[in-house]
Amino acid sequence: MPKTYSIVLLPGDGIGPEIVAGAVRVLDRVAELEGFSLTYSEQLIGGISIDTTGDPLPPATVDACRASDAILLGAVGGPKWDDPTAKTRPEVGLLGIRKALSLFANLRPIVPFEELLDASPLKREVIEGTDILFVRELTGDVYFGESGRTGSGAEETAFQNMVYSVSEVERVVRLAARAAQQRRNHLTSVDKANVLEPSRLWRQVAQRVMTEEFPDVRYDVVLVDAMAMHLLSRPRDFDVVVTANLFGDILTDEASMLPGSLGMLPSASLGDSGPGLYEPIHGSAPDIAGQGIANPLATILAASMMLRHSLAEPAAAERIEQAVRQVLADGLRTADIAPQGGNVRPLKTAEMVAAVLTRIS
Repeated sequence: MPKTYSIVLLPGDGIGPEIVAGAVRVLDRVAELEGFSLTYSEQLIGGISIDTTGDPLPPATVDACRASDAILLGAVGGPKWDDPTAKTRPEVGLLGIRKALSLFANLRPIVPFEELLDASPLKREVIEGTDILFVRELTGDVYFGESGRTGSGAEETAFQNMVYSVSEVERVVRLAARAAQQRRNHLTSVDKANVLEPSRLWRQVAQRVMTEEFPDVRYDVVLVDAMAMHLLSRPRDFDVVVTANLFGDILTDEASMLPGSLGMLPSASLGDSGPGLYEPIHGSAPDIAGQGIANPLATILAASMMLRHSLAEPAAAERIEQAVRQVLADGLRTADIAPQGGNVRPLKTAEMVAAVLTRIS
């Protein structure tokens, strides 16, 4: 009997449904070639879920995700739900599913494709050879700290607490260190310990974990503001980078410019056990939703990460990654990665998916 894996699809908002549908076609193709099968359950999350149920993360979605082998997410949010006075927002669904499944580590690989080096706003000689794995802590920090407002008028004050525990820092640093052992054996921890008390705790705990448990891993520490500069001036110097939720959110979006487009970058959110959640790091892109021009490659590569990390199907993952590399080598581009002023006709979403499918072997 062939193996069967259950996948929850969370298309979400904006371009999410378009790119998830394309990734499913690619997944089905490699599953057929590798001799396993996939079953899908589509669930609600984000803005569309608010419109349908009043809740950005219905209990049925959480239950389905818990019972699955892996989760593939499109995107959440959009201007329709941006009212700051609204009772709830789409992003609450994304934060909620991470918390509900204890997905405490977000893995974001930053590897510029050779064929797209000139698409980056940075010089080729700066980014060539870059290979960074960001490990962002995902269930702590200001996103989950106590928040509120006090006072009124000119004296109204808003607050959002940055909170970390020893156990939260330990588990994400351990995961990052193990990842470094499988790569170039170099881990960089990013914090703001010169100013923030939670960062001082982070640095102390990270130093202890690395000294006691991973003495073989080369370890260093960089302040977050310095890291923002180093990413643009010497990105090749970094291997695995571990950092807190807020800093990781900002730094990985900055790092997305190394490959030239958010449309090329996948991510995986993992815990100690249970299903992982896989998604592109770009947003819902409401300005192009429904036009059929979104770049599906980040979502297709997220599906590849899912095959590797949650389904233990590395051969299928390699088929996808080789096909994406071949598409780019053949000069095929969507609008976001097409050279400006060139004579390359940008492919639509469905055309890029079809191009990947024809190169899977």
